[in-house]
Amino acid sequence: MGRTGSIVRETKETAITVTLDLDVPGEVRVSTGIPFFDHMLDAFGRHGLVSLAVDAKGDLEVDAHHTVEDVGICIGSALAEALGEKTGIRRYGSAAIPMDEALVLAAIDISGRGGLTYDVELPIEFIGTFETSLAREFMVAFAQNAGLTLHVHKLAGDNAHHIVEAAFKALARALAEAVEIDRRVAGVPSTKGAL
Repeated sequence: MGRTGSIVRETKETAITVTLDLDVPGEVRVSTGIPFFDHMLDAFGRHGLVSLAVDAKGDLEVDAHHTVEDVGICIGSALAEALGEKTGIRRYGSAAIPMDEALVLAAIDISGRGGLTYDVELPIEFIGTFETSLAREFMVAFAQNAGLTLHVHKLAGDNAHHIVEAAFKALARALAEAVEIDRRVAGVPSTKGAL
C-alpha cells in the first residue's frame, strides 16, 4: 500500500478536494481559479516529486484568501495522512533554490509540531491577481496541518515572481528529501520513538 492522502473539505467559503501520492511522482492536476497560485502548486508537485491533484472552488468574489489558506490546510492534511506513522523517513530536508537573481532557502523537520518561520520580504503586493502575502498564508496552513516545522528565508532577490516561485520550489525540494524513505532508518527517526 502506497503513501497516499485524500482530503475533502467543504465550508461556506470553499469546496476543496486534494489527493497526494508520495511514491508515484509526476502527475499534477491543479485548478483553484487563481492562475498564479495554480502555477505555484504545479511547481510544488513537480519539484516535490509527488503526484498531486487539487480541485478548489472558493469565494473568489470576496478575495483569494480563503481558497489559498484552505488549499494549504488540505495539502498539509493529505501529507499527514500519507506519512502515517512516519516510519523510515529521513525526517529532515532542506533546499536552496535559485531563480535568476532570487535565492530562497527552505528547511523542514517532520516533527509532528506544526510551525512556520517565514522571512521573505517582497517588493510588491500583487503578482497578477495573486496577493503576495498569501504565499505565507499557504505555508502557515500547510505546515500546521502537516505537522512539520518549516523555515523559509529569502537570501537574495528583487523580483516578486522569482522570489515566490523559488520559495515554492525550495519547499518542494526540501519536502521531497524529508519524506524520502531511508533504508538505514529503523522505525521512526526520533529518540522519543514517535513523531
